[in-house]
Amino acid sequence: MSQIVDLAFPVSSAATMPADHGYALYGAISRMVPHLHELAGIGIHPIAGTQVGNRQLQINERSRLIIRCSADQIPSVIALSGKSLGLAEVRLRVGVPQVRALVPATALRSRLVTIKLPVASASDIDEANFLEAVRQQLGDLGISQQATAALGKRRTLNVKGKEVVGYEMIIEGLSVKESLDLQRQGVGGRRKMGCGIFVAFKSVEPEGHG
Repeated sequence: MSQIVDLAFPVSSAATMPADHGYALYGAISRMVPHLHELAGIGIHPIAGTQVGNRQLQINERSRLIIRCSADQIPSVIALSGKSLGLAEVRLRVGVPQVRALVPATALRSRLVTIKLPVASASDIDEANFLEAVRQQLGDLGISQQATAALGKRRTLNVKGKEVVGYEMIIEGLSVKESLDLQRQGVGGRRKMGCGIFVAFKSVEPEGHG
């Protein structure tokens, strides 16, 4: 199996951009790399920046467009280097990336996990049922019951004008193998829109990940 890595592109923009930008970012990248939707296992991290109010963020010197992919997918993804991505009114300039290996951590966090549940509407999503669905997926990944999963903030992702509901997720007590497997596979769907992607959990999160 090919190694999974994070390809981290520096980005810059004079304009602010929506904090909820997962769907728009996926669309902008797909226009530059049309076969992106065919690349299995790709995950596009949400871009971090400085929160400026009204659910907007400002790109800063630490902001990165990070794409989680297999090593053999790098030639396809690296085509974004030097491009300008259009997200509605925002132009996002993309620099030359660094390749980052996944690093195991006993605690991992995802800003937003979304899972399809058999409910009539988003308002019917129950925390207990959501957490049970997460635990089922963790079990499918071979993660032991000694690892604990906790829900954080309830969040939404705008997709074609529709709000998809999910939760921030923190998973603790992971072994080295479990941590790497979870980072490679993720939980839930919409990984190309920034969902279900896990990174090392810190008590103080970077700006813009709120």
